[in-house]
Amino acid sequence: PGFFNLKFKQDYLEAAATAMAKDSTGRLGITPTANKKKIVVDFSSPNIAKEMHVGHLRSTIIGDTLCNVLEFAGHDVVRLNHIGDWGTQFGMLVEHLRDEYPAALNTDTSQDVDLGDLVMLYKAAKKRFDVDEEFKTRAREGVVKLQAGNPEELAAWESLCAASRTEYQKIYNALNIKGLEERGESFYNPFLKDVVKDLEEQGLAVESEGAKAVFLEGYQNRDGSMMPLLVQKTDGGFNYATTDLAAIRQRVQMSKGDGGEEADRVLYVTDAGQSQHFDMVFQAGKKANFVPEDASLEHVPFGLVQGEDGKKFATRSGDTVKLKDLLDEAIRIAGEDIKARDPDGDTSEVERVAKIVGIGAVKYADLSMNRESNYRFSYDRMLSLNGNTAPYM
Repeated sequence: PGFFNLKFKQDYLEAAATAMAKDSTGRLGITPTANKKKIVVDFSSPNIAKEMHVGHLRSTIIGDTLCNVLEFAGHDVVRLNHIGDWGTQFGMLVEHLRDEYPAALNTDTSQDVDLGDLVMLYKAAKKRFDVDEEFKTRAREGVVKLQAGNPEELAAWESLCAASRTEYQKIYNALNIKGLEERGESFYNPFLKDVVKDLEEQGLAVESEGAKAVFLEGYQNRDGSMMPLLVQKTDGGFNYATTDLAAIRQRVQMSKGDGGEEADRVLYVTDAGQSQHFDMVFQAGKKANFVPEDASLEHVPFGLVQGEDGKKFATRSGDTVKLKDLLDEAIRIAGEDIKARDPDGDTSEVERVAKIVGIGAVKYADLSMNRESNYRFSYDRMLSLNGNTAPYM
């Protein structure tokens, strides 16, 4: 493949630039699409009681940018945050709160409890779960109570969700992410049994080693056996595939009167490592007639963020880099550079500009790369005043 070189006449460029400048609507002379669609964009998706890390960076930035472009084009866009707010780990967390923060289990006081560092809380609960059999038993029982809607467990769960939202919002504020609607795994919980029932009635979900699974053509394990898409575990619980199938039904099949979105397109912005999962879920959804013929399900994969050495981007101790620390470091480096250039500059102005330059550099560095390729994260390169960088632009 080669290149096509195009030359525009000066009078054409002058007319185009003039029309853009005179457009009082702010649309730069671009008319909205005549084929308006409703598009759901599923992106960011952090987990409750865990900090957002560098892995959430690309999903959040790419997803938000897609939404901005689609909205500008004239489409009706729904920005969904499919947070991880349901599952077996919450039994462990709730029981830990019962011992350490009992007020969190009371509906009258749960919203006033300061849970402190959620990451430390999660680690403490996990440590107990791994070594204390009595606590492990309580945790498993706690999951059942939570799923059954027991008031104490629900109050504790809501405390965890509220505390996590506060932390996530700080990141979204820094990245200027707006209009993101939370719709976590718990939202789809009431639909899961019907999903499995429908799959069974259609002969798609079958028994497999005590669990229930859908087997699709073209997917095999390394030993040549058919790869299962599990929709119900041996203990009767559900998993990611079940939730994703329920989400598909709610987003494209269910009517608005029944609480559905009636979307024309659904975009899933996640890392490329989940490509096979979504391929299988989309195929299962179509075979089960959960997806109307005129609806489109699309995985928007992206590559991993790596360190400058091409390996996993991590701290010196090997831990995953927290997204907050990454953004703070970009702002700090930008601020030091500004101070070096203008030592007598107003402190508040330096801080303001440092945030704009630092955050802008992180966003631009991500969006300037090939979306599906892994990219090497470098503060020096993204904040450079030379080359294809935000500060240079």
